[in-house]
Formats: sequence, structure tokens, C-alpha cells
Amino acid sequence: MKRYILVALLAAGQAAAAGDAKVGAALFKRCASCHQVGPYAQGGFGPQLNGIFGRRAASTKDYKYSEAMKKSGLVWDEKTLAAYLRAPHDMVPGTSMRFWGIKDEQQVADLLSFMRTLK
Repeated sequence: MKRYILVALLAAGQAAAAGDAKVGAALFKRCASCHQVGPYAQGGFGPQLNGIFGRRAASTKDYKYSEAMKKSGLVWDEKTLAAYLRAPHDMVPGTSMRFWGIKDEQQVADLLSFMRTLK
């Protein structure tokens, strides 16, 4: 019986981890006041986010990053982006990002799914 419960919980966790890019695109509207995406994206109040997966933090030339972000040594991947979206100030103390984070795991998964589409 315990085995079946564990399997069900694992399956539920995997389902929640699967994001919906369309929902993520709608959620990204909150981010768009600071971050640009698309063919003409550039840094503004925040860095542009095209091609963020695999990119070293604080590496775009069109945005002035905080010293904390420059020294973070982060490379953006699924794990680091998820942690940053949940609690930016815990992940990089001293970051200049003015955002408290996303507590809903499905919203994080949806947003990451959308961000994977950005080239």
C-alpha cells in the first residue's frame, strides 16, 4: 500500500513539474515590465531574457548588473532559474531584482516552460 502511495505522489510531482508554455507566456506579462524577450529585446529595468538557459548570470552587455549578481557565479539552468524565481533575494543576496518570488510550483514550471521557448 505504501508503495502505491509513493508512486502516486511521485507521479503527481512530475505532473506539477511539467509546465505549460502558453500559461507561462501569460504569467510572463508580470515580468515584461522589466524584462524584454523577442527579436528586438534589450536590457531595460532588467536584462533581456532570450536564450537564458545555459547563459552565465550577469553576462549580457546591455544591462548594468548588481555586484551580487556579477559575483554569483550562476549559470542559468532549470534548477537555478526555478530557485531564483521562487526567492531571488535568498538565491542572490544583494540582487537588484525588485521581485519577491513565486511560491506556486506550477506557476514556476509554467514560466520555465515558456522561457525555454526563448531563443
